[in-house]
Amino acid sequence: MSPTDTTLLVIDVQQGLDDNTPYHGGHRNNSQIEHTIPALLTLFRTRNLPIFHVKHNSRDPSSTLHPSHPGNAICSFALPSPSRPIDEPLYTKSVHSAFIGTSLEADLRARGITRLFVCGFTSNMCVNSTVRMAGNFGFEVFVVEDACATFDRVGPDGVRRRAEDVHAYAMSDLHGEFCTVIKASDVQGLLGN
Repeated sequence: MSPTDTTLLVIDVQQGLDDNTPYHGGHRNNSQIEHTIPALLTLFRTRNLPIFHVKHNSRDPSSTLHPSHPGNAICSFALPSPSRPIDEPLYTKSVHSAFIGTSLEADLRARGITRLFVCGFTSNMCVNSTVRMAGNFGFEVFVVEDACATFDRVGPDGVRRRAEDVHAYAMSDLHGEFCTVIKASDVQGLLGN
């Protein structure tokens, strides 16, 4: 693989998904995400590789990700670079997968991109849905697990599952079937020199 067929896909890194957001479940895992994602952005920008950003515009007016709420804004540490508008496009969606209702797949293919490194929110929802579709579309996908996060979830049995467990289950379900799950420290080696 050459680096020119590679992109970073940054999913839903928005203010409404900050740690301890009650709407989304309270406790969040991977507190280091505020450092891991900027490091990935710097790595891809330094190598002049494209970065595709995705933002969720919820249809639910009570959601922190609804366009009428301040939480809809992208976190300052993950903003697309204004100096790279062609290499850092922003896609908006209103469902879990970044491929539904957007030109993401067509745009990736038009640029000859076949390999995706994925990070963002939430591990078990939008990251999961997007990665499954990307794998089914034939992209080679790497999920950077320490650059993804989720929240506590209450199951149909009424039991609260901690965000760390929900995240681990999501990564386990994806790995080896739809993608390869890696750490941020693995990315540079996979990009090559």
